[in-house]
Amino acid sequence: MTEFTPKIVAFVCNWCAYGGADNAGSQKLEYPAAVKLIRVMCSGRVEPEMVMQAFRQGADGVMVLGCHPGDCHYRNGNMKALRRFRLFSRLLAQFGIHQDRFVFDWVAASEGKKFQTVATRLAAAVQKLGPLSLTGYVRQGEPS
Repeated sequence: MTEFTPKIVAFVCNWCAYGGADNAGSQKLEYPAAVKLIRVMCSGRVEPEMVMQAFRQGADGVMVLGCHPGDCHYRNGNMKALRRFRLFSRLLAQFGIHQDRFVFDWVAASEGKKFQTVATRLAAAVQKLGPLSLTGYVRQGEPS
């Protein structure tokens, strides 16, 4: 039997969270290699449908990481994302997705260690839950 390696998608804001991920790399802080970054201009531009699409296409866990409150380059995009994803995380169970498979958090460009911690915690939670199986959806690469 092969060991399960969780696939994690991270939507990271261009101005802060992406810098945090880059900072983690610069400091040689290890985080799961299965974390794939998707750089967006602002966490406020990430729609719940984008998160669901990541799950449908094979992600076992998804993170949305933005600037800390008061630091958004687009005024309040991060607060818009916070309101949106607070509600969204409560709806995940209706789609057959455990809440622990999704994380919304703040990561500044200087917080490489925090990026590492958030990514590692999500990967550990997803590892414990096992592969995501969405009833009614065909995951990318699987026969229909």
